[in-house]
Amino acid sequence: MLLVAAFTAAWIGFVPESQARAPVSAGTQTLMGAGVDTTTLTIVSNTPRQTHELVDGGLLVTIEPGKKATPTLFIRPAEGVWDLSSYGHIIANVTNLDKEKPLRMHMRVDNAGPWQNKPWNTEIIRVLPGKTQPVKVIFGHHHGFNPGFKLDPSKVTKVALFIEHPEEKYSYRVESVVAGGPAGEVPKVKAERVRVKPENGVILDAETRIGQTLKLTARGGTAQATEGGVALEFSGKAENAAAAIRPREGRWNLNEHLQVAVTLTNTGDSPVTPQVWLDSNKAPGDKVSFAEPIAPGEQATVVVPFMGQTLWEGPADATKKPAYGTGGTRFASNTTSAVFIAPDVQSPVSLRVDRIEAGMPPRQPMPDWVGKRPPVQGDWSLTFEENFDKPIDPEVWNIYTSNFWDKRSHFSKDNVIVGDGVVKLRFEKKTGHHNDDPSRKVTDYATGFLDTYGKWVQTYGYFEARMKLPDAPGMWPAFWTMPDRGVEAGPQWKRASIADGGMELDIMEYLSRWGPNRFTTAFHWDGYRKNHKATGNTTYFMPDEDGFVTVGILWLPGSVTVYTNGVPTSGWTNPRICSVRSYIKFTAVSGGWDNDPIDDSQLPADFVIDYVRVWQRADLKLETDGPQAP
Repeated sequence: MLLVAAFTAAWIGFVPESQARAPVSAGTQTLMGAGVDTTTLTIVSNTPRQTHELVDGGLLVTIEPGKKATPTLFIRPAEGVWDLSSYGHIIANVTNLDKEKPLRMHMRVDNAGPWQNKPWNTEIIRVLPGKTQPVKVIFGHHHGFNPGFKLDPSKVTKVALFIEHPEEKYSYRVESVVAGGPAGEVPKVKAERVRVKPENGVILDAETRIGQTLKLTARGGTAQATEGGVALEFSGKAENAAAAIRPREGRWNLNEHLQVAVTLTNTGDSPVTPQVWLDSNKAPGDKVSFAEPIAPGEQATVVVPFMGQTLWEGPADATKKPAYGTGGTRFASNTTSAVFIAPDVQSPVSLRVDRIEAGMPPRQPMPDWVGKRPPVQGDWSLTFEENFDKPIDPEVWNIYTSNFWDKRSHFSKDNVIVGDGVVKLRFEKKTGHHNDDPSRKVTDYATGFLDTYGKWVQTYGYFEARMKLPDAPGMWPAFWTMPDRGVEAGPQWKRASIADGGMELDIMEYLSRWGPNRFTTAFHWDGYRKNHKATGNTTYFMPDEDGFVTVGILWLPGSVTVYTNGVPTSGWTNPRICSVRSYIKFTAVSGGWDNDPIDDSQLPADFVIDYVRVWQRADLKLETDGPQAP
């Protein structure tokens, strides 16, 4: 779980050069600009590098060159707050006074509250040289008008305008800051951001109104609606010929499925063995061919799994970045953009697409060894076992630590709930102090935490846990390990460094936007700053009958293999594999790099852990392994 700190997300909106300032209409309230008594405002800057001056009803701002801080201009009422409950947005009209370079202007609209909770909405605009352009924040949305912090428009404390880390001189003028739009305004969703969940997984069948729900394109041929499906004609004269069947708008969200079945009829005169694959915003999936040629007049079905057909193997060179590895898949089922169908011959081909349906494969039995021993033979012994059938043992587990991840939640003993042979790390809307310490900060969400830092470590072995993942939006649970070099190494940031042989092993990391059948495995090394490197793999899986997934990592000198429900899903052989003793972590925070906003109505959400077990091979056991002295 890599921690990435950023002042704002880097979404930039590009406004056409011809667009002028947004007009001030009757249904608006001017917060700053012509006709507003400036004594009702407080305007301040956070750094001497930035100066401001009221001129001709506007606000002239100058930023001197420098490398430190983010010069920010704060505009707020002299007393109290702005009650903008009658409106849906704020627009600032900004003129870039530079004639040569564009201006990346951020505008943030704030409520009161701890900064850790990020009680604001932010947008960014690229103001062209010499132009006046509007930057608009819709209440409750941010970073490209995506759902964000649920800002209370009746309690707006300030508007902040800033440029991140400018190293050159900039000058701009704020012509006006105006509230407008209807209360409860909702931004128009961009077509590419629409997500469609096909009913019962059916993308195409005989009842589909193709022109209303699908978009057809073809390279080296034609694709058009016909009775009972889609008719494909390939001339045989074009290389890389293929037809694409896409959603009419946006992307398909297939995150409740694990495969797509495509049924074709050969309407031509010669046998053909088509290839089929899926595409997504992130990357395409593997190409899959029909098992045997489809004879003229015959119908056949091919199943395209989301999971890669070959085992993911980490990069051969661990000194370079990016480090992608080979095999596996980077396909993202929740942003499926197309089904591709391609002929296998350079001759005329005619096909009819009869049906496309997302679904699930038959459930496979779990191997007998899961939960009982490592997946490979050897002189193994069980060195750690926690079945959560008794209260949490403080000599084994920590329930408190710093929250480096989502900043909005605090760790509490009340959210580590043991019962019925499992532990639940519960994420819920509950105000409280971090680590239940009255001297620590207060946040609006509580969650549970477990790790063995300073209490138990092991170098190499097989680490396995059985878990049930939460489905509420915005959840980010993980099962992982971090290095612990011991008290002699100094403070935790040195003990747990992922440099000098250390490595963060994210065995199972999950974002609930991905759906119940997908997680990622990731590896991070060489520190979290400029030398940081990372690699990893997407894993698709089917939960067991009780909704759990069992994930383990076989960690040996120079190699790791991840097993999901007893099947190897990721592997990496490299001398840079972690060689430092490590401890176990379970986190249940929110957020992450590709997630939905939290929905309070779907809380509480539980990350359920049935057991965690660790084995060690006799020839790898070290005296420093096992329980640690306090």
